[in-house]
Amino acid sequence: MDEEKDLVVFEDDAGNELTMEVLDYLCYEGKEYALLTEYVEDDDDEDEEGEIEVTIMEVVPVGDDQEEFLPIDDALAEKILAIFESDEFEEVYEDEEEE
Repeated sequence: MDEEKDLVVFEDDAGNELTMEVLDYLCYEGKEYALLTEYVEDDDDEDEEGEIEVTIMEVVPVGDDQEEFLPIDDALAEKILAIFESDEFEEVYEDEEEE
């Protein structure tokens, strides 16, 4: 399994770095959003139920070939997460993979 992961590094005010993996992207009401999770090199550390904690952020293009990830409010995050989890999103995603 030699898949290249889509990783993003964030830095907090104290200079600490946090690497997150982009699991997927979604366009909603004319804006692009990313579903992210904290990147762990060893995938065997998932919790017992196989669930992962996710964060949803707005993706805003800045300059040539660069993106900025912006936090969104909880209500919007819940709507977008529901779309990611819906059967309709899965069907669209599977259709794109087949092409």
